[in-house]
Amino acid sequence: MRVVFSLCVNRNLVLLGWLLFVFLGNSLIYAQSRKTVDFNTDWSFRLDSTSDYRNSAIEFTDWRKLDLPHDWSIELPFDSLSAGSSGTGYLSGGVGWYKKKFALSQSENAKRVYVEFGGIYENSEVWINDVYLGRRPNGYVPILYDLTAHVHKDGEPNVMTVKVDNSKQPNSRFYAGSGIYRNVKLIFTDEVAIAHHGTFYTTPVVEKGKAIVNARFEIIHHTSTLPNAISIETQIHDPTGRVVAKKMMQGIQFDGMKIGTVVQEFEIAAPRLWSPDHPELYRGVTVLRHGTRELDRYETVFGIRSFGFDAKYGFSINGAPMKIRGVCLHSDLGALGMAFNRSAARRQLQTMKNMGVNGIRTSHNPAASEFLDLCDEMGFIVMNETFDVWKHHKNPFDYHLYWDAWHERDFADHIKRDRNHPSLFVWCMGNEAQEQWHDPALGKSIPRRLAAIVDSLDGTRPTTIASNEMSLDNPVLMSTAVDLIGYNYNHRKWSTFPEDHPGRKFIVTESTSALASRGQYDLVPIDAMRIWPLRWDIPFDGGNPDKSISAYDHVHTPWGSTHEESLRLFEAYPHISGMYVWTGFDYLGEPTPYTWPARSSYFGIVDLAGFPKDVYYLYQSIWTEKDVLHLLPHWNWQNGDTVDVVAYYNNADEVELFVNGMSKGRRKKEEDKLHVRWTVPYQAGSLTVVAYRDGIEMRRTIRQTAGEAVRLVIKNMQDTIDAGNYELAFLEVVAVDVEGNEVPYFNDWVEVETKVGGTVVATDNGNPTDLTSFQSSKRKAYNGKLLAIVKSNKGDDKITVAVHAKGLKSASRQLVVK
Repeated sequence: MRVVFSLCVNRNLVLLGWLLFVFLGNSLIYAQSRKTVDFNTDWSFRLDSTSDYRNSAIEFTDWRKLDLPHDWSIELPFDSLSAGSSGTGYLSGGVGWYKKKFALSQSENAKRVYVEFGGIYENSEVWINDVYLGRRPNGYVPILYDLTAHVHKDGEPNVMTVKVDNSKQPNSRFYAGSGIYRNVKLIFTDEVAIAHHGTFYTTPVVEKGKAIVNARFEIIHHTSTLPNAISIETQIHDPTGRVVAKKMMQGIQFDGMKIGTVVQEFEIAAPRLWSPDHPELYRGVTVLRHGTRELDRYETVFGIRSFGFDAKYGFSINGAPMKIRGVCLHSDLGALGMAFNRSAARRQLQTMKNMGVNGIRTSHNPAASEFLDLCDEMGFIVMNETFDVWKHHKNPFDYHLYWDAWHERDFADHIKRDRNHPSLFVWCMGNEAQEQWHDPALGKSIPRRLAAIVDSLDGTRPTTIASNEMSLDNPVLMSTAVDLIGYNYNHRKWSTFPEDHPGRKFIVTESTSALASRGQYDLVPIDAMRIWPLRWDIPFDGGNPDKSISAYDHVHTPWGSTHEESLRLFEAYPHISGMYVWTGFDYLGEPTPYTWPARSSYFGIVDLAGFPKDVYYLYQSIWTEKDVLHLLPHWNWQNGDTVDVVAYYNNADEVELFVNGMSKGRRKKEEDKLHVRWTVPYQAGSLTVVAYRDGIEMRRTIRQTAGEAVRLVIKNMQDTIDAGNYELAFLEVVAVDVEGNEVPYFNDWVEVETKVGGTVVATDNGNPTDLTSFQSSKRKAYNGKLLAIVKSNKGDDKITVAVHAKGLKSASRQLVVK
């Protein structure tokens, strides 16, 4: 806040002094309350599995300086002999050490101080000034340590040390990264405060014209004698910031307990309901006071909505039926690895939103809390998943080693962190657990225990488990402790679910597993379906020599189906409440069906660089009201080639194809097809598709035969970059011919440089077999495209990015730094 006074006479200086005293005094009172500090900057890092650096006296001035979040595995070279193998994208782990020196201010010295790590992969240990704070094996859950008794109060620097041990491989079936890869914060509170993640807002009544909001607060105190006359006041702010309800409670007593609970109830008139189309967010601001002194000020974002699942009619929200049209997303952010960045996550989610997606499954572990913030703001129905592994292992060094000692605490911490998110609708307690087959007793008992934890800490959302064994003898699938039966794949059994499980509610937790390389097309009939690999446990020695996969939607795994097949079935049956497609984006690791040098997946509807594959527009034509007319493939072939041409469209009765102005006939979707097709001889020139409704042309799409590339172009350029929020710029680079047509076969080297300000963080092209380091500023384009990711440097007010390729005219664009 900036305050400006304009005074004309000296006597008003007295008034000025008094006003400043009041203003600053109130600020100090507020400052004595809760404070959260970004703790990401100025860390030192060393990758070393042989030495021990826990001693705070060890000098680390020559260590690498960096800011968090940080993933060191993404910086390592791809290695065909890495212990994680193809599952983790042939990137290695190791042991990393982080150190940070910091001092507390005078006001901070008077507070309790905590450090919160959003996620450390994995097996982390933390010290402060040589005091051991603890260990946490799980690489995905939030971690909180109380530093109060161990920090220096006299201005002397403190030294925090973090050891991250990701040396035991394989410990994951997919890329998990290494390091302190999520945000870190220091939290300062009074001796009496609301507990960490100690608020819980529910909406037990949502009716036309009003809603009841129930707010539950855990209050913790570290004093020997709790102050009397403690009061708690909560104000509810609507999405516009207006206070719409408030309540005060005074004289709170806790009978000497270290943690006490307070419940407040509010009636909200004419509530603005949260939904994927209208993600309205409320904010509860709770203040604890002792007399006039503010002890704590705690803000919680929540939403008001009602929803339900029905065995016959599926999912509904706020009284209206809705299909959950979802995708599964891993936590990695492509070329950035696991290092969380809000702008990168927003780009992913916006790409999905534009496709018509309204649901996200956080496969197969907890996502960053900031990711769920974005889901709240943007409107997604989240299936929040905690475990990929229970007691029985999938890899030698995975979470099964820690299950007995840690799963209850890890699950509880996950639930308490996330339970206020209005985007959260389903708790997924496990994925394809080995207990389905190998341990009937645990297959019965574990779902009951996990569901009991959910009920004790939440109780407002249903539970599910993603099962891929459909036998009625499967104890996990048949558990009555689970609210929604979740199928992974098995699409041929979706229609008969009501007969197979009478009265039960159904959701498709994972579907499809179709395979494609963006912009790659094999000249084989598109209805010649290929199953790669032939079986999951048989090594695959077929496919294409360059380890590409045709993008026509005619390749899928033996357990999966094509996009069109699963989409058609999902939309046909009302009892299917939702479907989460595997996957929204390609991800690092699991390059099914291939191995080296393939190092990332082919499952995504969007490639690893964030460029949509053709099936993106199939979904968009079904899941959105946008006018869609997408034509594939490109139109650069050899004379004599016979090419299958496919169109995805909506909002039209029929479409007509023209090759160099000659009609190849009109087509309309027939029977159960969601596309139309022509098979035509290749002729260089133009390929045009026209959509008609009631005989009137509605729109057209053209593919032009491209000539040789002559220059580069930077597309989809954002104008600004917000340095204060660690925002990144994502630049799409393409090559065009003399007529401006994009050249789909351009695969040459491109160099990215920042000529004024900024730094090139990473590059990518969506090619699953590209072994160039993601940190390289020089990379080959893949099927005509390249991605450059750029950040600002301290002090930048603008950034100029230039791209160069041998023999082509360069391009440059400018960003303004906020």
